[in-house]
Amino acid sequence: MMSHSFDLIKNRERGLKRELTSPQLTMIALGGAIGTGLFLGSKFAISFAGPSVLLSYAIGGLIAVMLMGGLAEMTVAHSTTGSFGAFAEHYISPLAGFLVKYLYWSCIVLAVGTEVLAIGDYMKLWFPGVPPLVWILLFAGVLIAVNMFNVKAFGTLEYWFSSIKVFAILGFILLAAILVFGKRESGYGIHNYTAEGGFFPNGVSGMWVAVIVAIFSYLSVEMIAIAAGEAKDPGTAVKKAFKVTVFRLFLFYILTLALILAIAPVSQILAGNSPFVTVMQVIGIPFADSAINVVVIVAALSAMNSQLYISTRMMFSLSRAGQAPAVFGRLHRNGSPVNALILCTGGIAVAACVYAMNPESGFTFMMALSMFGAMATWLMIFVTHLAFRRAIKRDGTALSYKLRLYPAASWAGAALMVAVMVTTLFVEAFRMTLIFGVPFAIGIVVLYFVLRKSRGETVGEGAGGSEIAGLDVAGSHAGRNLERAEHS
Repeated sequence: MMSHSFDLIKNRERGLKRELTSPQLTMIALGGAIGTGLFLGSKFAISFAGPSVLLSYAIGGLIAVMLMGGLAEMTVAHSTTGSFGAFAEHYISPLAGFLVKYLYWSCIVLAVGTEVLAIGDYMKLWFPGVPPLVWILLFAGVLIAVNMFNVKAFGTLEYWFSSIKVFAILGFILLAAILVFGKRESGYGIHNYTAEGGFFPNGVSGMWVAVIVAIFSYLSVEMIAIAAGEAKDPGTAVKKAFKVTVFRLFLFYILTLALILAIAPVSQILAGNSPFVTVMQVIGIPFADSAINVVVIVAALSAMNSQLYISTRMMFSLSRAGQAPAVFGRLHRNGSPVNALILCTGGIAVAACVYAMNPESGFTFMMALSMFGAMATWLMIFVTHLAFRRAIKRDGTALSYKLRLYPAASWAGAALMVAVMVTTLFVEAFRMTLIFGVPFAIGIVVLYFVLRKSRGETVGEGAGGSEIAGLDVAGSHAGRNLERAEHS
């Protein structure tokens, strides 16, 4: 009964082509998670925590691992583009699914804006006289064009984008490790961790505040679950991708930051732009800062590419469920939801306006706006996983992939996410997160009931099957009509 009722959700999202391979799926997750958060956001985190930022990213990484474990369980059981939005709809309520999808969609759309603003900043190294808005519009146009092609083109580009990042970071780690542990240069070493104000220059509270930035940095690891809806062999691909991604994230974030802090004093990192570029300038290798700047720009483009893809698929899922205008659920001949893509470029427009009004704090403002949707979504994934496990136990269903630390991991993850969200209220840079986010969430709930009342729909009862009848039927008809149109 439970799997049958979930098939209704999967059916309405038919039409997308399953062309992503397991390596591409892994790179999509890395592409989203290794971007501005590591290359530029880490500087912001260091300003709060100093060297104790290593603990901040370790805590954020632990939350991400617990999240991915629960998400892997649900995704292997049900692979669909609606992903955790569909899971929340199925295992909690239609309202929960509606809320999660819109919160996540808004956060990813705004996160695209943070990536494109970062690119504008990075280009200043070479073209200090050119207004960053020129680069924002140029690079945005190129990636929008790429996402208008089929998913195979997106997957191929993202694979190579992420590969460049991965090999560059590995090269950076190797070079930095030789300098710190091999040559034992007098200025390099872990003594830099306590050189300027100690390991906790702003106390334990500063370390905890930096966890907010760490969560933002790890944001997008969950996109594997959405991309699984277009994977060739979702069950196998998701299990492999989750395991590889967890290991690589810890390697790239914790080890990389540890080496950066061992080479460059905190004051020097904060005075520069990207910590990676600063370290290369400290080392003094000719043109190394420009080479790293290329990698940093590729990283931002990669993250932006992944986020455009994911936000488009989430809007497609909303449309097919009848929870957004039907026009966004239509597919182009090549299988790409182009109308949804055009809508999802709105974050770039918002970012461009924010930057034009306040260039100095544009990046942090966009980060604060996007954070609420991200944190609320992570919280809801933990809550959904608890409901999923209860339903599985009640029905006696065997899982082919299980989280070992259930239920402790899901409860701990949910509690930590609540604590991080509350913390944003007490930090000036993130105060807009809840001030913007809470009214926005209330607005989504109001929209849900307005839609339901205007169409005279009723919420079905029962675990695992409850849906807004009219919306679901509309989505299913849309899916069938589009399938027929594609094949004709």
